[in-house]
Amino acid sequence: MERNKPMSDHPVVSGEEWLTARKELLQKEKELSQLRDELTQQRRNLPWEKIEKDYTFDGAAGKVKLLDLFGSNSQLLVYHFMFGPDWKDGCKICSMLADHYHPLVVHLNARDVTLVAVSRAPIETLASYQQRMGWNFEWASSINNDFNQDFGVSFTQEEMDESRMNYNYQVGRFPSTECPGISSFVRNQQGEIFHTYSAYARGLENLLGIYNYLDLVPKGRDEAELPYGMAWVRHHDRYDDDSFVDPYA
Repeated sequence: MERNKPMSDHPVVSGEEWLTARKELLQKEKELSQLRDELTQQRRNLPWEKIEKDYTFDGAAGKVKLLDLFGSNSQLLVYHFMFGPDWKDGCKICSMLADHYHPLVVHLNARDVTLVAVSRAPIETLASYQQRMGWNFEWASSINNDFNQDFGVSFTQEEMDESRMNYNYQVGRFPSTECPGISSFVRNQQGEIFHTYSAYARGLENLLGIYNYLDLVPKGRDEAELPYGMAWVRHHDRYDDDSFVDPYA
């Protein structure tokens, strides 16, 4: 669908008919809310996996351990931000996600949760890009450890070419050697760390608040005629840049 093109040929009814249709939809929405609550509880009920490896990251202030990333909180969310060691920019879609969670960090901290982004790009590259984008959340580099590989978000070019990428709990192909995801961890009083949950691909859609807004308007996400979902996304400082080249096109 052409951008900014007016819509036409949609049913128009009286106020009474509209209200009847809206109430019918409301029942479906309530059913979905209940199912979401049940699924959320099942997610919390998952067993935990103890982290045995001693990961060391490059942080803004020097070397940090996985335990250090928790700060004073007992729960940790790691957003696996797609940013390869030789990339000039971070992934445009991961960047849009960061625009969502950037202002939420203070609220998460109030609920005993620390959120940290982790990427394989050097810490100097991450710091420069973070300054450009106007973010201030904590960002660590995993360039010198196996964290990304162990959590299924970084692969070799050979694995990509041969469709041997074990991403999102199945073997196949992703259009980049770096992949997005989010992982949840908890620590106990003894300093032991446990992996509680990870989500990838469309499992990250709940983090994209913009879709919740687009789903409310008549055109919806308006992606059916695009070469791939989210092809419209740009870095927030490049929507008016006609020279932008889509790395996934």
